[in-house]
Formats: sequence, C-alpha cells, structure tokens
Amino acid sequence: MYVNKEKRAFKGKSLLEKVENYTVVDIETTSLDTVFGEILEISAIKVRNRKEVETFSEIIKVNHEIGSFTTNLTGITTKMVEEEGKDLTCALLDFKEFLGDDIIVGHNVNFDINFLYDSMREQLGDYLTNDYIDTLRISRKVLKELGHHRLDDLIDYFGLKQRREHRALNDCVLTNQVYLKLCHYKF
Repeated sequence: MYVNKEKRAFKGKSLLEKVENYTVVDIETTSLDTVFGEILEISAIKVRNRKEVETFSEIIKVNHEIGSFTTNLTGITTKMVEEEGKDLTCALLDFKEFLGDDIIVGHNVNFDINFLYDSMREQLGDYLTNDYIDTLRISRKVLKELGHHRLDDLIDYFGLKQRREHRALNDCVLTNQVYLKLCHYKF
C-alpha cells in the first residue's frame, strides 16, 4: 500500500549519528502490512552512556489467533497472548512513557516506527515523534562489501552470539550490540 508523507507528517527525523543515550526499539507483528497487521510484542532497552540500564517488554492482545508462521518465527502462541497479553492502548501508553524523548535506535527501524506511529495515532490520538537511527542504513553506508544487511548478517559479520529466537527484546539486545560495533566506523 502506498503511504504519502502527509500520513505520518509528525514522524521524527532519520539521523546518522553516534549517540551515548538512546532507546533501542523492536516490535513483532502479525503481518508486514501496517493496515492489516497488528502489533504482537513491543520491546525496548534504555541505554545511558552506551550501557543498558532498563528494559520494557510487553506481549499484546491481538484480535485473532496467532498463525503458525508467526508462532514458528517468534515462539509466541495464541495461549501466550491470551494469558500474558496486554491491551494495546495500555501497552502503548506505558511504552510512550518508557521511551520519553529518547532517540530511537533500531534495525530497519522504519518498519517498527510506522507500525507504532499508526497505532499511537489510532489508539491514543497522539504521534510518535522521536528521531531515530537505523542500523540498517548505517551498515549499508559503512559495510558496502556485505551482500545483505539483515540483522542476522550483521550478527554474523561482527561475530556476535546468534539469536535463538526472533523475539523483540532479544532483537533489541542484538541491535544494540550491532549499533555499538557500527559506531567504530566513520559515518
């Protein structure tokens, strides 16, 4: 689906910076489509002086059963959502408070921000306006020799511990490690 820029007119700016204080964000969704998909999990890690200091992670109640593809990818089941899931509006309010004015760091972070922006606008009547740093964008700029720049490719490239599961909090940890490695390069 085509989304014109006016739809997300208050979205923050994409930055190419090395910062000391930020919040790493990742979400899991039921679909790649922001119109039909739902946020299934929101996680974040607050970083101060490049050290992880606090985490946020919520599984979200969704309006239908979790499909086998999503369960196989994330390990999140319909039963988990029913037992542990939080109302999306409440989770977004808590996430917004946790995030504050921080710069967001994420891998292919436009995907996450667009889902969160649209959900905040719809559920809260508010906008996600934080500026953001995309490790995908940085890696494409400084590691041109790589054939692909997926998070798993960068984990391999930097010799980091392989991810066992595709869960939002685990991806935040790995994205932060990738960002810190990328900060050794000039960009």
